[in-house]
Amino acid sequence: MGKRIRVQRRGRGKGPTFRASTHKRVAQAQYPLLATEDYLEIAIEGVIEDLVHDPGRGAPLALVRFENAKTCYTVVAEGVYASQKIQMGGKALVKVGNILPLGRIPEGTMVCNIELHPGDGGKLSRSSGAYATVLGHTPQGTMMKLPSKKTKYLNDYCRATIGVVSGAGRTDKPFLKAGAKFHLMKAKGHKYPRTRGRAMIAAVHPYGSSKKSARKVTTVSRHAPPGKKVGLIAAKSAGRKKRRR
Repeated sequence: MGKRIRVQRRGRGKGPTFRASTHKRVAQAQYPLLATEDYLEIAIEGVIEDLVHDPGRGAPLALVRFENAKTCYTVVAEGVYASQKIQMGGKALVKVGNILPLGRIPEGTMVCNIELHPGDGGKLSRSSGAYATVLGHTPQGTMMKLPSKKTKYLNDYCRATIGVVSGAGRTDKPFLKAGAKFHLMKAKGHKYPRTRGRAMIAAVHPYGSSKKSARKVTTVSRHAPPGKKVGLIAAKSAGRKKRRR
């Protein structure tokens, strides 16, 4: 009988091996909860009180205090600075940092931190340098071009921030040292360094063995048990991804 593989050991909570240091994180990045009729016909004034770093997150966060006494942490758009005044609502100006419903944003505008459903606080285009583009307004909703180059229709009441998420180019800088990559992965709760299954022995991984012939198929079902759920999970096709033109 082999030992329990790494996938089975994750998340058991008995030690710091796989546990993310979430107690160091600042807060969730999401818009304040507002009724739909509250922000469609008004523009709530707010001020950015501070820009902070959140461990495990590539982009900085902004602490925003609105005139209705509500506060929130939100993803910072490129060009936004501390003590800047912003607006949120359907009557807000289309300026970098302002928060508007998608139905009131002109076509061709780059936006970030987009709500997938009205009131969920922001789900799409939140990583550093990410943005989506408003393609048009239709009876089905607002057509968006997402960072994955796919198009999606979203509700006109979904909120978004004007601009591009700050921190673009962060991934272009090399880590240079393994220690720097280790601390980044530790903040995210990821195990590093990663070991190939084929490099292990057969007792500790389904793909492990010194015998390279007659390998198992590396695609597995999404509903596979933890001891078997390794490799390409629910993959539509095996092999290296081909770049789409």
